[in-house]
Amino acid sequence: MPEFAYTARRSDGQVAQGSMQATDRRQVLLALAKQSLTPLQVKVKSGFDLKSIQLPLKKRVSGEIMAATLSQLSELLDNGVPLLESLDILSKQSTSPVMQAVLTEIRNDVAEGVNIDQAMSKHAVFDELTLSMVRAGAEGAFLEDALKRISIFLERREELKGKVTGALAYPAFLLVAGILVTVVLIVVFVPRFEALFSRLEKSGQGLPMPTILLLSASDFLRSYGLLLLGAMAAVFVAFNQWAQTTRGRWLLDGVRLKLPVFGAILHHSAVARFCRVLGTLLTNGVPIVKALQISSSSTGNKRLEQAILRSCENIKSGETLSAPLSASGLVPPSVMAMIHVAERSNTLDSVLIRIAERTELKIEQQLGTMVRLIEPLTLVLIGALVTFVLAGLLLPIFDMSGAV
Repeated sequence: MPEFAYTARRSDGQVAQGSMQATDRRQVLLALAKQSLTPLQVKVKSGFDLKSIQLPLKKRVSGEIMAATLSQLSELLDNGVPLLESLDILSKQSTSPVMQAVLTEIRNDVAEGVNIDQAMSKHAVFDELTLSMVRAGAEGAFLEDALKRISIFLERREELKGKVTGALAYPAFLLVAGILVTVVLIVVFVPRFEALFSRLEKSGQGLPMPTILLLSASDFLRSYGLLLLGAMAAVFVAFNQWAQTTRGRWLLDGVRLKLPVFGAILHHSAVARFCRVLGTLLTNGVPIVKALQISSSSTGNKRLEQAILRSCENIKSGETLSAPLSASGLVPPSVMAMIHVAERSNTLDSVLIRIAERTELKIEQQLGTMVRLIEPLTLVLIGALVTFVLAGLLLPIFDMSGAV
């Protein structure tokens, strides 16, 4: 019997790791659900299990399809259609084969008495925020509203992602094209001038520094170009694996927050998600401690998530929400001032939603500014690369002409 290693989240928000023997991955997921653990990762530790082998590409569902599915499920439930029938309808109507299979399995699990949040937690297509919101909605009897809120959140995220992708498409094309042209010039055209440059060196005239650097780059790329590509691919894979670890995410999230321009956008985005989810949960009557535990996973940043979870402990001791969050230094002072006033006036839920809306508007403005800056910077970079190649090729010829 194979042994599985798992990483799961407890009901208090803490991460638990362990291992267990089971016939397949499904049995492990069921065992974790019985222990009130939300599985984050389950993989074979020893032995061989065909069912545990899943290609990442086959598990992906676009945010647009996910938002549409959750929105349709919310509408069906809101119109009185039973949960089992709603899942059955959606599984047959979904345009995504992956989503069809996922909904069918969820429907079968719910029919066997498994809670919908536990049934959804068995599938990697649902992120932690979606699972947490569904769990809160199921327990607080506002599942329809929770599904609707998640779908709106996903739609806005996909809309923002589409705007950024569309705006960055042209600069990205310019950058890739410029790099390819530069590499072709260095690898293909520069070697044709080596005989001329060699004669110039033998004549005692010498070569300009740009030409020496250009010849060195050409020799290196021709000799070790493929090896360099392989090394870059290996570094990328190793970095991606390290970034998935707890320490890797912690360090990487800290670096992201300190990046110029882009760090501020990521910071504001994390705060906006936290405020929107927390405000939605409080509006639906979820206790603040549990709402904080759920909304902490929506930030997408481990450092802010840990600060929010620490605030839960302080609130249990009778402190306010604003005090521990302000002490963390990870929430902007303007946001903390609004939260502090809202706590006193008992309007925290509505104020958090307004904070999220204003912050999201600010994020769009910052993204627009950043995108407008990227295009000229890309052109400057490409111009510098081409100028370097041309200078390395033409300077010796100009020197030779001057000597003649």
